Amino acid sequence: MRSPTMADVLDRTGARTDEAADVITGARERIDALDDRIIGLVQERMAVSAVIQEARIASGGRRVNLAREMEVLGHYREALGKPGTSLAMLLLELCRGRI
Repeated sequence: MRSPTMADVLDRTGARTDEAADVITGARERIDALDDRIIGLVQERMAVSAVIQEARIASGGRRVNLAREMEVLGHYREALGKPGTSLAMLLLELCRGRI
């Protein structure tokens, strides 16, 4: 397997200069590391949510607390704007389905 040439790196990054390609490559590595951390945090949130749901159900309650979900939606919307609401909806959906 051959090593990537600068032309390969420029093509892969969409950059027009070596310097820009270096910046993009480094930034993408950082994004990949952040994505790994985000995935880990989401998995942790899912596990904690499952504990809450189990305790709520065991006590005779419902699996989902809609008032709490509205709080979460508002928190994300305040922090991230309208797209934050969409992100929170996805997180809530991920965290509801394990029981």
